[in-house]
Amino acid sequence: MSRISPDFLPQLLAGMVVNFEIAAIALVIGLAVGGLLTWAKLGGGVVGALATTLIGLMRAAPTFVVMFFLLNIIPSDASLFGINVAPSGVMTVALSLVPYAAAYVADNGSEALKQLRDGSPLGALLFLPNVTRAYFVLVMSSSAGAAIGVSEGIAVILREAERMPTLGDKMVLFAIGIVCFGITLQAGFALMRLLQHWLGHLALRGRQG
Repeated sequence: MSRISPDFLPQLLAGMVVNFEIAAIALVIGLAVGGLLTWAKLGGGVVGALATTLIGLMRAAPTFVVMFFLLNIIPSDASLFGINVAPSGVMTVALSLVPYAAAYVADNGSEALKQLRDGSPLGALLFLPNVTRAYFVLVMSSSAGAAIGVSEGIAVILREAERMPTLGDKMVLFAIGIVCFGITLQAGFALMRLLQHWLGHLALRGRQG
C-alpha cells in the first residue's frame, strides 16, 4: 500500500466520474435515436422493416469496433465552417456506446408503448428501471476508453499499475479498483431493483383496483 501514489485514489474517483459522464452522454443520445427507431418500427411497412434491421445491427455492434471506426473515419482536424468538430476522446467513447444504448431503448421502448396502448401507464413506467439498468451497463462498458487514452477509472488503474514493482502490488491496486467500481455499481443496481419492485407493485395494485 505504501507504494501506491497518494494521488491515486483522488485520480481514480475523478476517472470514475468520467465513466459516468460517458455513460450519460451515450444514454441521452441513445434515448433520442432509440425513440425515433421505436416510432419507425411500430409504424410498420418498409420503414418499420428498415428500423427493425437497423436495431438488430446496432444491437450486435461491438463497442471496440465502433470506437476505432470513429477514430479512423473522423479526421482529428475535421472542421465545419471553420469550427473544429472532431469529437474528443470522451465523446468518441460515448458515440461508440450509442448503438447499444439506442437498440436497448428501442427494444424496451416498444414494450412500453404497447403497455400505454393497452391502458397500462404504470406498466409502461417499468421502462425506467430498464433504462437505469442500461445506464450502469454503459458505465461498465465505458472502460473501453482506456484503449484510446481517455483518463477514465480503468485507465487510471492501469497507469498506476505500471509503476508497481511486483505482481502482489498490482493485485492490491486492482482489488481497490474492483471495490470502488463494485460498491458504486451494486448500489446502483440495488436502487434499480427497488424502483422496479415498487413500480411492479403499483401496477399490480392498479390492475386489482
